[in-house]
Amino acid sequence: MPRIFTRDIVVAKPDIDVQGHVNNLRYLQWMQDVAVAHSSAQGWPMARYVAEGMGWVVRSHTITYKRPAFFGEALTACTWIAGFNARSTPRRYLFWRAADKTILAEAETMWVFVSLATGRPTKVPDELRAAFEIVEDEGEVRRVLEGETYVR
Repeated sequence: MPRIFTRDIVVAKPDIDVQGHVNNLRYLQWMQDVAVAHSSAQGWPMARYVAEGMGWVVRSHTITYKRPAFFGEALTACTWIAGFNARSTPRRYLFWRAADKTILAEAETMWVFVSLATGRPTKVPDELRAAFEIVEDEGEVRRVLEGETYVR
């Protein structure tokens, strides 16, 4: 069960905008993709949420872009759960260029847990909470960046 989940990305032509670098909307898509992959790795794939009649919706995204990424570059997307509230959780993300480990973007999404039948916020079940270890120390994430062992 990875506390910090990572996924490798190679920047493709469709990721590039008219300014010649990765479009900001691609970062949003990658954030969603890596969050879903992390949840699946923890035993909570999308089919399980649907079967249980509950799931996550986004309340807010915050992204700080630090450097651009370009076609053909290898990137790493990293995500972790920073805490749990009764009906929501902040999930953090870090994107870096693999070649030089330059941080390209930092982000956070506030995910709200909802009933699929009503669309209203509902309590995050204990079983779901137990599937994710909280990573409060961003230094731990930085050590992943510096090359310590991690799960992809």
